[in-house]
Amino acid sequence: MLLLGLDPGLRNTGWGVIETDANRLRHVANGVVRPGTGPLADRLLRLHEGLTQVVAEFHLDGAAVEETFVNRDGKATLKLGQARGIVMLVPAQAGLPVAEYPANTIKKSVVGYGHADKTQIGHMISVLLPGSVVDSADAADALAVAVCHAHHLATAVRLEAAQ
Repeated sequence: MLLLGLDPGLRNTGWGVIETDANRLRHVANGVVRPGTGPLADRLLRLHEGLTQVVAEFHLDGAAVEETFVNRDGKATLKLGQARGIVMLVPAQAGLPVAEYPANTIKKSVVGYGHADKTQIGHMISVLLPGSVVDSADAADALAVAVCHAHHLATAVRLEAAQ
């Protein structure tokens, strides 16, 4: 299975594609969509276009998105929510199932600790996906989302088989 992980952001949206075969994970690709500056509608359009290209490039089986962290700046949170909507829309438009995971769940799945920092996530991605060259912290976070999704899917398959 090819899984797409997405780390939403209005400035940088990380993406990562992994292949999963039973318990084996393999890095396929990663990158960042940078919508640039300008009016919000234009940035959202560029985000949509960039992610549409990513989804079209790979024969994906599913996608997963990190849930939005709500902070004290309501205006920034709303803008991030709009970007997250685009991030969820693009794979859904391609007919992919889209899962969502809280940041703490992703960190626990990859690092084993729910409050891990970006350095720890980047290190564990290099361990879990040997040979991967990760473009940025945003791409590493996206790969972490994909790894978390792969782990949750594997658990669901094992539970289903046990019934």
